Amino acid sequence: MTAIVGVHGIGKYDYYLKAGNSVIGASEAMRVKWDRYLHAALGGEARAYFTDIAYFAHLLNDPRPPGKPEPEELAAPAQQMLVAWAKERGLGEHMTGALHQFTGWLLGRLDGKAAAFAKLFAPEVAAYLTNPEKREKSRQAVAEVIRRNRPRVIVAHSLGSVVTYEALWANPDLRADLLITLGSPLGMRNVVFDRLLPAPINGHGARPRGVGRWVNIADKDDIAAIPPELRHTFTGVDEEKLVNLDWLDFHTAEKYLGCGALAPYLRPYLT
Repeated sequence: MTAIVGVHGIGKYDYYLKAGNSVIGASEAMRVKWDRYLHAALGGEARAYFTDIAYFAHLLNDPRPPGKPEPEELAAPAQQMLVAWAKERGLGEHMTGALHQFTGWLLGRLDGKAAAFAKLFAPEVAAYLTNPEKREKSRQAVAEVIRRNRPRVIVAHSLGSVVTYEALWANPDLRADLLITLGSPLGMRNVVFDRLLPAPINGHGARPRGVGRWVNIADKDDIAAIPPELRHTFTGVDEEKLVNLDWLDFHTAEKYLGCGALAPYLRPYLT
């Protein structure tokens, strides 16, 4: 079977704790779930699709006492409050779209306050972008999984797309026929895009040299993927697809993998 490696996003530290502080255990638990999510979209006989999930959440989080809940991520307090308020009043998807537009407007005006925004709303993103040691360790963890499995396909979700992008650039020996990014914040000005390594040149990043083809998929209202399209800021994005997942749940790996948008890109590799 063609090797497909997944790279997870934010908020996955609990997998590590539940596995008894085991990276292998956390990765395997996620792999089983990602297989189930993808099978929901592909149908047919249940099978193992992912060879491995590159796990790095333990490298971005400080040790947490057993039983202490994980900090909220991705603007969760404000996001959940607004969504709950909108749901109570019978408002729908246009409210999520308004939140997406407002967040994009805010990001464009943050300038020097971008790091503070990231720390407040997405601590793992802030830890990755502002702590060189954690960044390097996370990047190498992802690179090692890719190097060990030699996948033809890499599927990277959320913050995982940022770590994967930098890992591929930092390790030119790594190769993949296809890179699929899901709900990627790579183009997020002032928070992510301007801090990437290697730094964008003349306002543009580029497809890593070891990647044959890059497909970007994002929910049109995903507030982690602002902007949802990457072609305006990255050369070498071969295809982009905007999807409409769920106005209450527009960023999870479960929704992205199960939406069917990956099917035409993955099927050629699933023989």
